[in-house]
Amino acid sequence: MTTFDFDGQAAIVTGGAQGIGLAVAQVLIRGGARVALWDSDDALVTEIARSTDGAIAQQVDVADWPSVERAMQATIDALGPVAICVNSAGIAGSNAPLAEYDVAEFQRIVDVNLVGTFHVNRAVVPGMRDAGYGRIVNIASVAGKEGNPNASAYSASKAGVIGLTKSLGKELADMDIAVNCVTPAAARTRIFDQMSQQHIDYMLSKIPRGRFLELPEAANMIAFLCSRENSFTTAAAIDLSGGRATY
Repeated sequence: MTTFDFDGQAAIVTGGAQGIGLAVAQVLIRGGARVALWDSDDALVTEIARSTDGAIAQQVDVADWPSVERAMQATIDALGPVAICVNSAGIAGSNAPLAEYDVAEFQRIVDVNLVGTFHVNRAVVPGMRDAGYGRIVNIASVAGKEGNPNASAYSASKAGVIGLTKSLGKELADMDIAVNCVTPAAARTRIFDQMSQQHIDYMLSKIPRGRFLELPEAANMIAFLCSRENSFTTAAAIDLSGGRATY
């Protein structure tokens, strides 16, 4: 069991009510952090926070800037200055060829996955700059590196997350603020409910390990990137693809 020292640090984990987000939150809490679980599912995030010592719930739509501003202020009021932020909120959307892709659906996926990541980074950076310390991890995807067929919106949004992370990491590189992203292969979470079985089979076929990512594997890698031990790496895209990625 991996444990890092996060004693006394306040953290935000978006998409924190389930999947990779919840797995990361649990590792942070085990290390002593106080964690605000941000999620769009108010009932679920409230239930999870009630059963998780060290966690509070914030219902938030990351695609909506005023919603993020409100959640940020509520988090600071409850936990104090935020030292760690993990952006795990995201949606896969439907699978279809680009020429047939629903225009509104494309926009929705980009709004949540890319614009939402911008909003949350935009909200936490001023406080980290003031403190001279921070750790941000954005969850991208191997699809953002390679592109998955019939998933143009998802692939494009995650490629954008990689570019945003590299840009922000360089902006803050002269401070003890690390901004990185991870590029996981698929993990078997509720996001699979949004995908066709054909697309799930395609993703599995591309992973040399021959299996999907396990949540603890993702959480432990992300926890290191959130730790003080990660004192040098920034503006990086860290691979979690089971050998799929070629760069």
